[in-house]
Parts: sequence; structure tokens; C-alpha cells
Amino acid sequence: MDPAFDHEQLHKDLRAMLENEEDWIAAMATVACEIFNRDPLVNWAGFYRVVAPGLLKVGPYQGSHGCLSIPFDRGVCGRAARERRTQRVDDVREVADHIACSSTTLSELVVPILDGDGSVHGVLDLDAETIAYFSEEDSQAMEQLAEWLGRRYFP
Repeated sequence: MDPAFDHEQLHKDLRAMLENEEDWIAAMATVACEIFNRDPLVNWAGFYRVVAPGLLKVGPYQGSHGCLSIPFDRGVCGRAARERRTQRVDDVREVADHIACSSTTLSELVVPILDGDGSVHGVLDLDAETIAYFSEEDSQAMEQLAEWLGRRYFP
């Protein structure tokens, strides 16, 4: 992400904003908005929610249209949900089953939202129009955010 992106400040701000917020949809909308507006090169920031076994549906997001449905057996988001682990892709054109919701996206970071039992409730999806835009530091910071969201909304 942008070298000026302050992960620590994002986490601090989100904890304050969501301190008394119990609604998961409002929380997802707030997280997507904050990430999207803090990094000008992120062209899509949002969530896909688990709505049935093996199926993700688009949730709150910022950016161009998202794919409406993603099965667990397709794409980077599906893989993150299926394997329950972060997927950092430097060049989505090299991923055979990548689902191109936007033709301009070149790199992607997808982090699962898990509850305390390890069940997946959704994924946080970040896209950029730059190859290898997301770093290991970005992955770790978004994993920390996802862990907090999972504990907070799916205890």
C-alpha cells in the first residue's frame, strides 16, 4: 500500500469509530470507506459475506462494481474463504481462476474474517491497479484488523 499509509492509525481510528457499533453491516461499510479513502491507489475496498455454505455475496464496499456472487471454489476471494487464510496476489493475471470484477485490477489482498472457532464469515478484499502493490506488512496489518473484527462481531 502507499508508504504513507498508517496501519496503526487506521486500527486506532476504527476501534474508536466502532466502539459502540454492534451492527456488522455498518462496521463493514466503515472499514471499507476508511481504507479506500486513505489510499488513493486502492481501487476497490470491501467485503464479501458468507451467505450460504460455499458462497460469498458482495457486502459493503467502495470502488467500482463488485462481483455479486463468488463461490468458494473460484477466484482469490473464494480461495481465501475456502482455505481460511490470507491471499496476497502480486499479479492477478497469473491466477488461472481469478474472477475479473474489474479489468484494471492488477494486484489483490484478501483476508478472511473468522470467528473464535475458525469458521469464516466473510473476507476483506482490497484491489489495486499496480502490480505487487500489497506488501507483507500490509498483509499482517489487515490480518490484525480482520482478527479484531472477527472477535468483535462473531464472538
